[in-house]
Amino acid sequence: MSRVGKIARRSFLIGSAAILGGVAFGVYRVKTPYANPLEYGLAEGSATFNPWVLIDAEKVTLITPHADKGQGVASAQAALIAEELDIEFGQFEISFGAPDKAYWNTAMAAEGAPFMASDDSFLAETTRGVMGGAIKLLGMQMTGGSSAMPDSFVKLREAGAVARETLKLAASKQTGVPVARLKTANGAVQLPDGTALKYTELAGIAAGLDPVRNVSLRAPSEWRLIGKPMQRLDMLAKVTGTQGYGIDLQIDGIVHATVRMNPRQGGAINGYDDSAAKAMPGVKAILPITGGVAVVADNTWRAFQAADAIDCDWGPAPYPAEQDDHWAEVAASFTKDQLDKTWRDEGDAAAATAQGAFEAEYRSPYVAHQPLEPLNAVIRVTDEAVDVWSGQQVPRLLQQIVGKVTGHKPAQVRFHNQFIGGSFGHRLEFEYLKQAAEIAKQMPGTPVKLTYKREEDFAHDFPRHIAMARGKGTVADGKVVAMDLSIASPSVMTSQMGRAGIPVPGPDMQIVAGAWNNAYALPNLRVRGYRVPELAPVSSWRSVGAAGAGFFFDSFLDELIHEAGADPMAERIRMMNHDLSRKVLETVAEMSSWGGELAPGKGRGVAFVESFGVPTAEVVEVTNTDDGIRIDKVWVAAEVGQVVDPVNFENLVQGGVVFGLGHAMNSRITYADGMAEQANFWDAEGMRNYQCPEIFVKGLENGSKVRGIGEPPVPPAAPALANAIFAATGKRLREMPFNQFVDFV
Repeated sequence: MSRVGKIARRSFLIGSAAILGGVAFGVYRVKTPYANPLEYGLAEGSATFNPWVLIDAEKVTLITPHADKGQGVASAQAALIAEELDIEFGQFEISFGAPDKAYWNTAMAAEGAPFMASDDSFLAETTRGVMGGAIKLLGMQMTGGSSAMPDSFVKLREAGAVARETLKLAASKQTGVPVARLKTANGAVQLPDGTALKYTELAGIAAGLDPVRNVSLRAPSEWRLIGKPMQRLDMLAKVTGTQGYGIDLQIDGIVHATVRMNPRQGGAINGYDDSAAKAMPGVKAILPITGGVAVVADNTWRAFQAADAIDCDWGPAPYPAEQDDHWAEVAASFTKDQLDKTWRDEGDAAAATAQGAFEAEYRSPYVAHQPLEPLNAVIRVTDEAVDVWSGQQVPRLLQQIVGKVTGHKPAQVRFHNQFIGGSFGHRLEFEYLKQAAEIAKQMPGTPVKLTYKREEDFAHDFPRHIAMARGKGTVADGKVVAMDLSIASPSVMTSQMGRAGIPVPGPDMQIVAGAWNNAYALPNLRVRGYRVPELAPVSSWRSVGAAGAGFFFDSFLDELIHEAGADPMAERIRMMNHDLSRKVLETVAEMSSWGGELAPGKGRGVAFVESFGVPTAEVVEVTNTDDGIRIDKVWVAAEVGQVVDPVNFENLVQGGVVFGLGHAMNSRITYADGMAEQANFWDAEGMRNYQCPEIFVKGLENGSKVRGIGEPPVPPAAPALANAIFAATGKRLREMPFNQFVDFV
């Protein structure tokens, strides 16, 4: 049951369910009064509090619906609830829960979506509501866009507070002690005489009560967990090698499958000869699937070996076969007819750059996601239902897509989310799930485990989009006075959403993300996006458009600053027209002691990119050695409103820097004869351990909104490195990966 109440001057629906001796608590915004999903299908003797707090006589379970891909979000969500519920790590279990509208992503639907513009930015008003209406209407449960903490920070604490106060009321009813004399700590209500009633002891009586509606969230000065160093719930399992992932899952009666798909993405299979594969040990079935063929065997290795033995006749690629033709298509797209949108137009950049302008061109290649865990899923199909075990970031969309393949309604698709061994956008896709569903549909009642070979994972990755930028700019009196930047790329959103059956009308902001939404005040500034016709299929890659467009904008800006004869840091600070962003630059300058004397052969570069509402600045220091470039140190400052866990925050920033640097140094996907030429990690190396620099991190908490940090450290890494290499060598790098032009040691 749900009732309308007030919480901290906000209007909410606060739900509580009395079920079989337990109680469910949840907080629902009035505009989306979705039912509590844990009220349904309960076994005899169980009880629930939901959508986020579940208590019965045995244990407390906290629902953490955002997918955990290694970023620690399961722990962070639990900590937010536990902060207000007064329960400690070790006193509760966590569960991803079942997909449900109740877990819709409020941050992605919020006014001023977090992946678009910073809080208080002069651009914030122009970006409101772009995706919000659809996300609210569809009840879109999604992990992505660095939105997990913005989505969770308030509502999960409110859920914990409602549960806490209702449990205190239950204790008062049981003991006769006034609520005002009761306290909570360590998963129990504390009585004045020193005794305590565990929450599990109070579930039955709490089930018969209306939830306490008027609750207050604790002041930051009272926080026990938020802002304090935490040990993640998954840490012990991960450092001991006992953490279970989807790829580790075993179910009674399971069979093991893999696929051979046309390496020319989207191309057909004209036929295949499986005679050799059929005769191999352990092979149970060879099955046709859309665009390829599947092998089912008694273990994964035998499935891999048999798949390699199939002789396939592949059709041509539905995009240019050679990499040079991809670049030619991009280069030809800077035309009036292919203008997607002019995103910034201040002053008169066209006139200001008409004569004597400095010009430069930049390139960003296709790049694979290449997480450690290859794609995998277990699916069992029966007439009544489909069970899916996998790691996925958009679970309700999964239900629709799998159900369409198997002929079931979305509600009949039961999804069991798993810990994910890295994603970087890879688990926003559904093709591997469609394939697993096709195989399982042909083997009803049998749990089928699909595992991709690493080479298949590379060949059928939907990589980061290819992009090119052309810049024109002018300087005068030691200052940058005009900048005209045009960026061309295929539409990431059209490609990705199209595979999911979702139309994306209008311009694609990801073409210019990280470039148009800077907060610099130039007298003349224009940023335009040009849409390249679809080439190889592409997808969201950690930081999406900002990974390329941020490199373009900041690199060109750095060149203009050099042309003006100005200091790279001082000129950025001078031009910055946003207080929070200016503070970020000032902080990283102070952290790195910018302007100090450097040893011979050393160089420093600075870059600033805002992505997902997070202004982020990085300084990279390199040494030009006889054997190549050595990256020595990196300093990072980012404005996030509130650091939830300082330890995990530092880990995410450092990991983002390593990810961004490594890919800028070494990684790309190129096509020959329609096929990706890179097939494994050694073909697209990231950063090696011995190359990793010292990384110093500071999270700023001046903004009024909480932001996520999973992606924002990535975009500034490439331009900061390129700018540092220029400072050390005098060589400008305008195309990634940089190892085409310099060596790294």
